[in-house]
Amino acid sequence: MNWKKLLCEKRRRSTSTSAVSSDPRNEFQKDYHRIIGSASFRRLQDKTQVFPLDRGDFVRTRLTHSLEVSSFAKSLGQMIFRYILQNGKDSDLTETDIEKICSVLECAGLIHDIGNPPFGHFGEDYVRDWFRRNLRNMELGGKKIDRILNEQMIGDLYNFEGNAQALRLLTKLHFLVDENGMNLTYTLLNTIIKYPVPSTGINKESGNIREKKMGYYYADREIFEDITNSTGAGSCRHPLAFILEAADDIAYKTADIEDAVKKGFISYSRLVDELRNTYIIKCADDGELAEYKKAADKLEYYYRNAVEKNVSSPEQNAVQRWIIYVQGVLLKCAAYGFTSNYDAIMEGTFPKELLAASHGNAIAYALGDMACRFVFRSKSIYKLEIAAGEIYEFLLCKLTSAAVLYDTEYNRSAIQQRIMELVSENYIRAYKIHSEGRSEAEKLYLRLMLVTDYICGMTDGYAQKLYRELSGIE
Repeated sequence: MNWKKLLCEKRRRSTSTSAVSSDPRNEFQKDYHRIIGSASFRRLQDKTQVFPLDRGDFVRTRLTHSLEVSSFAKSLGQMIFRYILQNGKDSDLTETDIEKICSVLECAGLIHDIGNPPFGHFGEDYVRDWFRRNLRNMELGGKKIDRILNEQMIGDLYNFEGNAQALRLLTKLHFLVDENGMNLTYTLLNTIIKYPVPSTGINKESGNIREKKMGYYYADREIFEDITNSTGAGSCRHPLAFILEAADDIAYKTADIEDAVKKGFISYSRLVDELRNTYIIKCADDGELAEYKKAADKLEYYYRNAVEKNVSSPEQNAVQRWIIYVQGVLLKCAAYGFTSNYDAIMEGTFPKELLAASHGNAIAYALGDMACRFVFRSKSIYKLEIAAGEIYEFLLCKLTSAAVLYDTEYNRSAIQQRIMELVSENYIRAYKIHSEGRSEAEKLYLRLMLVTDYICGMTDGYAQKLYRELSGIE
């Protein structure tokens, strides 16, 4: 792979050549304005990051998380590619390329979660689980639906994925001018494809991060191929996808701990104890151990400093300062992971996350594991997720039974007809455009995708409101 092709400015719909030639923005900076002006981006302010249905005003949402990822991704781009340029690791790289790369990464951070459904990752899990439980029992015209659909169509539903949904939203569902979505540059779209494999290509045991999940649906295979062929990435990860992934990891791993302390899920003293006694054995070598111990020492130093200054809440102050410190450490580690493996990344053979190939691996693991143990597995989160599950169960049952019969010769009940009237006009339009001339199996598949499209377009608040209204709950 080479940057001249990787920084592809192509869009599905060609932009007008009559645009003002004095516009100083590169094509990727133009993408930025398309994104922040979109309704899809604004909806992220009412989508869960960690705490479903939480109405606190200080906990992260998908919007604030995306802004943080955007900032980290751009910073990483500057750190990494200035090092590469200054040390002559790629003779073809130019200052102009670095400017474009940073613009791409800034935009990618904004949209990396734009396809996620309501109620965080729990929502993704519930959609997968629902189809695994119910698809085999559903029929159309006396035929089992799982016998009508092909393997990849079924796999798309069983392995439903917010990353793949983001590509679908950005290229088809965001209808403003036409059926080409936001009409973003191919480099930007390729950057958010973290897993360049279909649902039939998932292999979590392969050891290669690119096969951990799926990156595109059967419905979007032609777009995927056009994008990846145009950038030259093919079936490999685009190099910038590694940087976006690292920025995302750093943002959520550190923020989850900060939010957990603020919400009372973990205390300062428990955090110190866990760092000192639980995770030190995860350090793989002396360099990783030194970085880890330094980070643990910093937390206690910040606490002592806050006490000396008579800060009103020294524990929270220490944790907040420590989070900022850890973010800086992990950014440097991610940059090292990229630059030290640059050749393998550009050849498409590097199989890991960037942090896993750095001295920040143990710190990153500790943060993620503590969030899992003390937050995601807590009773209060389970209660919120059970409530969200009731909403998903109701909406999926109602919408799927109506969508299966939609646009067919089979009779629909009055309720099923009315339910389809609730679906966004943009999503209905996209279905009609992309189902035209397709086989009956593919049309059925697209109608099932219409359900997930509609649900993914909902905010947490809207999903809850719709559930209450259709259930007759005051």
